[in-house]
Amino acid sequence: MAAGWGLRFRPSPDASAWQRGAAGERRTARLLDPLARHGWAVLHDLALPGSQANLDHLVIGPGGVFVIDSKQYRGRLQLDSSGRLWHGRHLLAPTLRAADFEADQAARVLPDPGVAVVPIVAVHGAQVPWGKVVTDGVPVVAARRLPSMLVALPAVLGPEQVAAVASQARIRFRAAA
Repeated sequence: MAAGWGLRFRPSPDASAWQRGAAGERRTARLLDPLARHGWAVLHDLALPGSQANLDHLVIGPGGVFVIDSKQYRGRLQLDSSGRLWHGRHLLAPTLRAADFEADQAARVLPDPGVAVVPIVAVHGAQVPWGKVVTDGVPVVAARRLPSMLVALPAVLGPEQVAAVASQARIRFRAAA
């Protein structure tokens, strides 16, 4: 009877994938939240106006504005000879295009057209070649390296700009959930 109960309430593969993704987003949020001590604003799980897409994390600070897409993978990521990134047999080009699309859309929503919004894919659980690789113009980073990488960036926004962009982001985006 216990085995039947366990089989009856086993989550579907889609539900399991969603749970892993949500766990990765929470882990990334915990890594990013201490950036506030360094003058960064960190917003999580934002709906893109007019789209089904959401931003896992919008990070605004001295180093710029970033849309961070959290991914939870197992194993390792590999680059092929033409520079394409793979997770096992799965090409990650669609993931990179989605991150780039989300950053472009966020840039359209934010008030300052002079502020570039950079996509980053933060990976939990899988080994990223060299800890960070840029492919298709999108940085893919081992999530644990993300906070130190952001803090080490040269300042391109002053404290007033960070505050203004963050304030507008809070107004123009709504929570996705």
